[in-house]
Amino acid sequence: MDSGSIRPSGGALFRGMRSVRRLRAGTFTDVPSTFSASAAGAASGPDSDFPPSGRRPASSAAPRVTPYTASPAGSPARAVAALATSALLVSPLLTGTAQALAKDGRQPPKAPVPPAKMSQVGGDRLGQPGVQVQPKAGAPKLPGADEITARSWIVSDAESGQVLAAKNPHWQLAPASTLKMLFADTVLPKFPKTTKYTVKPADLAGMGAGSSLVGIKENLTYTVHDLWLGVFLRSGNDAVHTLSAMNGGTAATVKEMQQRAKELNATDTHVVTPDGYDAPGQVSSAYDLSLFARAGLQNADFREYCSTASAQFPGDEGKDGKRATFGIQNTNRLLSGDYDIKPYPGIAGVKNGSTTNAGSTFTGVAQHGDRKLLVTVMNPEKKVHNEAYKEAAKLFDWGFAADGKVDPVGNLVGPKGANGGNGSADDGNQRTQAELDAGGSSGAWTAVGIGGGALVLLGALAVAVRRRWPLAAGRRGGAEGPADSGGSGGSGGPGGSRGRRRK
Repeated sequence: MDSGSIRPSGGALFRGMRSVRRLRAGTFTDVPSTFSASAAGAASGPDSDFPPSGRRPASSAAPRVTPYTASPAGSPARAVAALATSALLVSPLLTGTAQALAKDGRQPPKAPVPPAKMSQVGGDRLGQPGVQVQPKAGAPKLPGADEITARSWIVSDAESGQVLAAKNPHWQLAPASTLKMLFADTVLPKFPKTTKYTVKPADLAGMGAGSSLVGIKENLTYTVHDLWLGVFLRSGNDAVHTLSAMNGGTAATVKEMQQRAKELNATDTHVVTPDGYDAPGQVSSAYDLSLFARAGLQNADFREYCSTASAQFPGDEGKDGKRATFGIQNTNRLLSGDYDIKPYPGIAGVKNGSTTNAGSTFTGVAQHGDRKLLVTVMNPEKKVHNEAYKEAAKLFDWGFAADGKVDPVGNLVGPKGANGGNGSADDGNQRTQAELDAGGSSGAWTAVGIGGGALVLLGALAVAVRRRWPLAAGRRGGAEGPADSGGSGGSGGPGGSRGRRRK
């Protein structure tokens, strides 16, 4: 697929951006997909990137009312029945009983709480439970707990690595498809985007029921470029499994991802599946997800894919041998927008996710002026449509307003061996604490500098990336591209989702 198949996004990371043609709000593109019957009924449920649009699911339908015997209008029987019916309908709304009580009538389990002591990678305060922030005079107030309900979140400077504020950033939680950032950082540099691969039936085996799919079909040929568009735009587990097959198989890929996490000092992360699908023991943290984003953004191809809002994807092969195509859209709502949320000004990626265990997760990067921020949000308690994106947007707003008005509470450490370190998280911690004690940060471990002149276009920014830390010896090959190279992004509207435990 040539580069002309990608429409540029107002929030792309690259130069040479063109006007954005926005799709009609609330519309979805029909993407070929398969999913299990058990998951079909929940395709628009809380584990999907596309919760119900004003439709009440069957499980939350109004209570059934036992018919009563007809009686003359105005009779006591009719009045009593009407009052009983009204009480049945409105009582849950007034008292919250429907949400507060389990099916057996007992109080549901209390919400989980973070461990009393967590990892201190990046600074001592980042290992303490609760909100950590150190405002100066005139600093804007952080949004309250009623506005930011995520169990864990972090706001950091994308260049210096300074953590401006955080809540339980090292809490180990299910990551959902935000783990695909680590998958991409691990596998993407290995294969040139023009490489072609014919999918075998075995490549698509082993995906979890209800996985989100881009629509890859066995015995058809795709380029690596196609596959990565499927990973980033539609969070396609079929694309992840195909690339994993190219990389020696799922088990080998998981092992490499875990090794890469160790290289990045992402000590909260344990990888079980390459696609982020729920699995026992699979965890990460808001802190680690931010590390993955910074590392991935060093790669020009990574930047292109995560900032592409819509593209054309290969479909079936016709009798004449020609391949049809269909449109796919990025499920990152701060990039593509939705009926209840606009694209965030300056957004440039990165990745979103949603599963049963993880709830909604999101890591994003955005630029306003010279300020470049990373925000990660994990599992908002408020189960509202697009809530993770809305809370991330509020944290972005606060972070940009707090420029120069807060002292850092920690730092995103660099990878092992970066800048002459001894190759350990402890080394990064020592450097971090020394700089925090000195009242600042030199940005010595910066993974990504989203630098250069910012081109304001339709409320978003074109930005370039330059590398600030040396790569581990022998790890990255020529597929990385120049540190300041760019590409073309895309634009478009919402996409669809398939399945229940999506990602």
